[in-house]
Amino acid sequence: MSSYTLFFNPMSRAMIAKWAFAEAGVEPELVMVEWENKPQSLLDANPMGKLPTVIHHHGEHDHVITEAAAICHYLAEMEAPDLLPRSEEKADYFRWLLFAAGPMESAVMNHAMGWDPAGERQEGMAGFGSYSRVMDTMDAMLSSRDYVCGDRFTMADVYVGSQFDWGLNFGTVEPRDSFRAYQARLQAREAYRQGMGPAED
Repeated sequence: MSSYTLFFNPMSRAMIAKWAFAEAGVEPELVMVEWENKPQSLLDANPMGKLPTVIHHHGEHDHVITEAAAICHYLAEMEAPDLLPRSEEKADYFRWLLFAAGPMESAVMNHAMGWDPAGERQEGMAGFGSYSRVMDTMDAMLSSRDYVCGDRFTMADVYVGSQFDWGLNFGTVEPRDSFRAYQARLQAREAYRQGMGPAED
């Protein structure tokens, strides 16, 4: 039995967690979730019923982890310390991991659904400012380095990279050169191919 259970559907953010598990070299038990018939075990673990939800069976205790960015970092902490930031990388690691999880995802999803802040006042109220400012900010960052922390891949790249991979594939992120180049570097990774491939029955 795996030490981890991952509630999973391939058309969900649980793909991010699946990739993170591959990077950590850990194979979780996948529990397939049907949207119209969510298992009670998922709802018991996460009343939101959202994916990904992970249960870590740790000794005498079960620990529930939700939110894809938190799952990525947790797996690095528990299973893959080489994917954690070094002391000089921590500022960039946490800055961009949480920027992608907060302002970037909010900007992309609001823009995709047809809502953008109108004028400086609304941009000031919205945590992401505006879609164009987020795109410009990420373009500047990725034009200056190969990965979130510079020239070294860390677990932050699983989450940040997933935002670009998904967004570029579905047209919700602008296809800028720096974004495409970053996506290509990530897609070349063996763990990306393992994690983003089809789930085994």
